[in-house]
Amino acid sequence: MGRDYNMAAALFVESLCWWRDKKAARRWRRLPSRRDSLCGCCLQVAGLYTPVRSEITSLDAGNIDEILNSAGVALVNFYADWCRFSQMLHPIFEEASNVVREEFPDTKQVVFARVDCDQHSDIAQRYRISKYPTLKLFRNGMMMKREYRGQRSVSAIADFIRQQKVDPVKEMQSLEEVATIDRSKRTIIGYFDRKDSDNYHTFEKVANILRDDCVFLTAFGEVSKPERFSGDNVIYKPIGESIPDMVYLGSLTNFDLTYAWVQDKCVPLVREITFENGEELTEEGIPFLILFHMKDDNESLEKFQHEVARQLISEKGSINFLHADCDKFRHPLLHIQKTPADCPVIAIDSFRHMYVFPEFSDLAVPGKLRQFVLDLHSGKLHREFHHGPDPTDSTPGQEENKELPSNPPESSFQKLAPSETRYTILRDKDEL
Repeated sequence: MGRDYNMAAALFVESLCWWRDKKAARRWRRLPSRRDSLCGCCLQVAGLYTPVRSEITSLDAGNIDEILNSAGVALVNFYADWCRFSQMLHPIFEEASNVVREEFPDTKQVVFARVDCDQHSDIAQRYRISKYPTLKLFRNGMMMKREYRGQRSVSAIADFIRQQKVDPVKEMQSLEEVATIDRSKRTIIGYFDRKDSDNYHTFEKVANILRDDCVFLTAFGEVSKPERFSGDNVIYKPIGESIPDMVYLGSLTNFDLTYAWVQDKCVPLVREITFENGEELTEEGIPFLILFHMKDDNESLEKFQHEVARQLISEKGSINFLHADCDKFRHPLLHIQKTPADCPVIAIDSFRHMYVFPEFSDLAVPGKLRQFVLDLHSGKLHREFHHGPDPTDSTPGQEENKELPSNPPESSFQKLAPSETRYTILRDKDEL
């Protein structure tokens, strides 16, 4: 009865605050006095909520590393007291903590924690918090790339934690199961003598971190013996039937080496962008180089992947290499005056404008794709859209004769960024 009341009260707080504040959403950051009065409304109503017990750990510079490093799974709420969305989330987050604690009473297994970003701006900067509230997931002290972006309800948050506690490693009872592996997914297989070994503990830790990127399988003892001719063994099975397996040759007791090898295999250089991960990719804050291709056009994708790896590996970290389904992303194509019939098409989205690579066939021209990316970084793409081709010594008089093109199309993928109806977006990094 008590929990039902608490959940109902939390939902009432959220609905009332939203009704009270929705007209002020766009003006929120410009009207601090209005903002404070509206959040006051949430605080007064939140007084109706009386959780049975709340075990939210407040993190600061003195305890954050110790607490996160000792927790198998930690969900951390980065918030600001003045933010109305933070106020709406507080009672829901606390009740979710109570629900999860009943299922996982060991505080070493699951931790719910929070950081007041106004009081601890150093922590907020450390974890690159750009909006409130942000829910980040940690495993053994390591922040996961994918934060929680699901529904803000007690049941949804509790279900998310339950999913994180499911063992990502499936044990095989026979090596014959290897023949049934889905080769459309990246798969890591570990062959170990014992489950209680240090080697397997490293493998298990890596699997928990990269569970969303690869399928993890294992075999032990007599079942795995044929694959352990030189000791415990880990292999990678790439996508595709004809691609040979790759064997890990490093030390399995070294977590950093094992993690780096598995991450390199499980997280491809060229990732697929979908509506589900678009917000996450956009929030990384670096431009997109995108291949738009038909879903079944694997040949174009392979060519693009090959040229990105050959020409642009040094640009990893300054631009996201992506591919997108032409049918699903018709709207961005329309922005650059293309349709699925024109695919494959390569374009850059800088989050200000979109720029089109001249011809897909130009991929075969040595260095041309790399120059396209360098022209983005130098500002040349933007400059030439506004002022025409840069003058060269070989084209005298070009400045007088060139035609001024129209402005480049506006960014389309920027619209996949976090919504201002769910977060208070920090426009200025100094706000932290």
